[in-house]
Amino acid sequence: MTVLMALAAVCTPVGALPPPAQQAELGAIAARAEAPFALYTLRAGKADALTAAAGMADPAMTRTMSVDTPVRIASNTKTFVAATVLRLYEQGRVALDAPIAGLVDPDLAAILSADGYDPRRITVRHLLSHSAGLYDHGGDPRYVAAMLATPRREWTRKELVALMAEYADPQSPPGTRFQYSDTGYILLGDIIERLTGRSLAAAVREQLRFAELGLTSTWWETLEPQPASALPRARQHIDGRDVSNVHASFDLYGGGGLVMSVRDLATLFAALFEGRVFDDPATLALMTAKGTHEGGDRYRLGLFAQPGQQGDIFSHSGFWGTGVYYDVAQRRVVAVATTRQEFFRRDMVPLALSLLGEPGQCAGRAG
Repeated sequence: MTVLMALAAVCTPVGALPPPAQQAELGAIAARAEAPFALYTLRAGKADALTAAAGMADPAMTRTMSVDTPVRIASNTKTFVAATVLRLYEQGRVALDAPIAGLVDPDLAAILSADGYDPRRITVRHLLSHSAGLYDHGGDPRYVAAMLATPRREWTRKELVALMAEYADPQSPPGTRFQYSDTGYILLGDIIERLTGRSLAAAVREQLRFAELGLTSTWWETLEPQPASALPRARQHIDGRDVSNVHASFDLYGGGGLVMSVRDLATLFAALFEGRVFDDPATLALMTAKGTHEGGDRYRLGLFAQPGQQGDIFSHSGFWGTGVYYDVAQRRVVAVATTRQEFFRRDMVPLALSLLGEPGQCAGRAG
């Protein structure tokens, strides 16, 4: 039985149940889950977290999934790259409306120019909001096919930007519409390194205060060592195929790259909204503000946005099967991960939203 089928056993969202019943319901859902998963939720940073986990992190090693099992979080990384840029903005080290010409590596700027982009017109804000008009190399079927065909290939940042130029021409003028692009966040990763003089991993870790937040199961794959306290990474799958050994450079340079447990993912995401990362509350307001371009209400600066029952819900998901959701009115965060990508949107997203009390997740349930 799938997690979604287990959710059908209750007619109200899990988050609308009395608090003691919520953990019991999560336990029942975990007992019936078809795919391995882990879930961690906090309210206003409190330690009395609701948790759930089911299945095996590594069947061959008989390791079970837990809220502390690290997984590749892929595009969930984008939120934290965006937050790092905003921390540098707080420090006066970058202007959001500055053109990226002169900020990015000249070789990367040359690739953009040769493909018809104008780095003098693309700004940092455009990259953060996916409104730069860049094609998304990461979403192109040819790229996923290349990854599956040559899983151990080591990609460079320059090669990935060049793929964008090879696959397609500019999609729209800068600042006119939302168009999701991994490539834009690869450029942001390069900008962070050039502004700080540090590796992307070191800059993000320092600027977002990983040590102060107690993130013990978080690291940037291949760019820094795995923490000694972290459990082994879970094995992750796409359509039944184990893709755990795909080289990290496939999704490493800012569009993805972090490995985290759901406990750490929830902790860091909540910290962004609850004043434990930014120095100035106005920075969060900037991060969550609607853009004026087409689709600017859907994606802010490193965050998806959707209306909830009581207010905005901000979120992000990752290619391998991870997601995190923050309900501003409730000050509640839910982080989820499954090792089977095909179950993420069907099971994990409804489960996360159900924990936030969203009634749309009860549709069609009896009782």
